[in-house]
Amino acid sequence: MQPTAIVLCGGRSSRFGSDKTRAPLQGRPLLDHLLDALPGTWPIVAVGPPRRTFRDTTWVREEPAFAGPLSALAAGLADVATPTFVLLGGDMPYAARAAVALSDQLSHAPHDVDAVLARTPDGRPQPLLLAGRTEPARVALPPDPVGASLMSWARRLRCSAYDVDDAAAHDVDTPQDLAGPPDAPTTVEG
Repeated sequence: MQPTAIVLCGGRSSRFGSDKTRAPLQGRPLLDHLLDALPGTWPIVAVGPPRRTFRDTTWVREEPAFAGPLSALAAGLADVATPTFVLLGGDMPYAARAAVALSDQLSHAPHDVDAVLARTPDGRPQPLLLAGRTEPARVALPPDPVGASLMSWARRLRCSAYDVDDAAAHDVDTPQDLAGPPDAPTTVEG
């Protein structure tokens, strides 16, 4: 069974100065690069203010708005009907290939593994790039996720790590980040 992609795209984009997911990258909105590169059979639940995309997407919003990424994840998980999901940041245009690999790793992992967490080349865990089993992920949510960190939630899961490259883990926080990391593809899939 295919996972559901939960894409978090409802932050303030304060360092960027405007909604970064709508910023142009190679002539198209940043968010569309990620959504279009995900497998077409994956349902997508995007958390944030609804916007037009070229991909069929279910939009939900955390309450209150801007309550943090864990609140956004909780809102997204509430709409997931599949046994597994993949969590992605909407500002990660090169993450789709890694998302597929994480999902594949999870499908082959022992059943006592709740999630497969991306690990960047410098050894840091990247909780905005993770494949997980839906029910254990819901159980691990705190009663009030407002303001709580994604890592605090991930630490409550039994995770294995999966190494990703700089491009997969690259997120856009400033306009300069649109240039991508040195190993970024010259064209974004999609």
